[in-house]
Amino acid sequence: MISHPPAPSFRITSVRLIDPATGKDAIGDLAIREGRLVASTDDVHGPVVDGTGLVAMPGLIDVHVHFRDPGNPLAEDRFSGALAAARGGFTHVVTMPNTSPPCDTPEAVRLQCGETRAAVRILPSACVTAGRKGERIADLAALAAAGAVAFTDDGSMVADNAVMREAMLLARQLKRPVMDHAMDPVLMGDGIIRDSPLARRLGLPIIPPETEVAAVQRDIALARETGCAMHLQHLSCAGSVAAIREARAEGLPVTGEAAPHHLLLTAEQIVEDDGNLRMNPPLGTRADRDALRQAVLDGTIDILATDHAPHAPATKSKGYRQAPFGVIGLDTAIGASWQALGHEAGMPLPDFVARWTTGPARLIGLASPTLTPNGSPANFTLVDFNTPWLVDPEKFASRSRNCPFADMQFTGRALLTVCEGRITWLAPDWSGAAVLS
Repeated sequence: MISHPPAPSFRITSVRLIDPATGKDAIGDLAIREGRLVASTDDVHGPVVDGTGLVAMPGLIDVHVHFRDPGNPLAEDRFSGALAAARGGFTHVVTMPNTSPPCDTPEAVRLQCGETRAAVRILPSACVTAGRKGERIADLAALAAAGAVAFTDDGSMVADNAVMREAMLLARQLKRPVMDHAMDPVLMGDGIIRDSPLARRLGLPIIPPETEVAAVQRDIALARETGCAMHLQHLSCAGSVAAIREARAEGLPVTGEAAPHHLLLTAEQIVEDDGNLRMNPPLGTRADRDALRQAVLDGTIDILATDHAPHAPATKSKGYRQAPFGVIGLDTAIGASWQALGHEAGMPLPDFVARWTTGPARLIGLASPTLTPNGSPANFTLVDFNTPWLVDPEKFASRSRNCPFADMQFTGRALLTVCEGRITWLAPDWSGAAVLS
């Protein structure tokens, strides 16, 4: 149980309830009694919050975050990362294993999933290979028994086909997905950016789209051969979308995720020599962005994820050539993804919520999050999709500031997050905060 002061009993009235697990989309009341969801007709003694114009949805799930813990707490630790997630509307996150040392032992897995003081439930992934070196598989059975929900060497691709095949065969037996950072290291070389005006102006080494597409095609072939669930992380190319579409039409156990930065921004938009826009995979073209959006709209990609990758400010202020790969995204997840998919692509809100809830839950074997008043501990977020807000990284909960959306204006912001029956985020500028605090 998350160790926070108990959530008071309270009721949110006249709120739009969106619950993809049950198909519900209706105006109604949400009742919480001693941290548990109960029927709105039950007798709940406590504050009443007017939810008119707001949306209540199950707590969001992010299957791709980096908390740099252990190894680099100046960039992020479990607690700052978890608070950023709660402020973003999340109740569950899957942490990546490219920590220092890597998360490739049962002890490292238990350290993360046993954390009870963080603002979200941390569900760790573990390394595919020992030390993330890509040479021999880790003890996947022991890692799964310790609580790992998936296996990945995220940050690098498992390039050896034989090693990946062996890992996938075992992962299938363990009923765990393998998630791959599908970027072929040979094709990538020393590249850091897609072809763009900035790349040409500064003479930056290029990452061709084939770097990702070839790796995606390799992973799909191994999924076909092994029957293992293969999840393709942070997709950025139209060619990758086409390959996944064909694989899913074939009935293969292949899924993919799209990140808000790839759905909203393009390489052509990078004007300044700004290290905060360097990420791996890099931003694609407008055609890539449009293909990703369409895939999320039609369900070919049914998972959204932030790939929250914090770095200490000093390391990202050196310009595009010298900055490390990675951008943060938890604090801005709803706003940035809704701008791309809702405002610009016309996505229905219930489908949008599903991509952040039921889609991720299926991947990692969680029960679908729901607003059903069944007496279970409450996991939900209350979101304002009407009031514009300005992205100011200095106000983030994350310890890092490498945000690609600085100074942009979004709608879509979590006002309240309740995780396992505890209030983990309450926006101080929301009128309801005074009622609940």
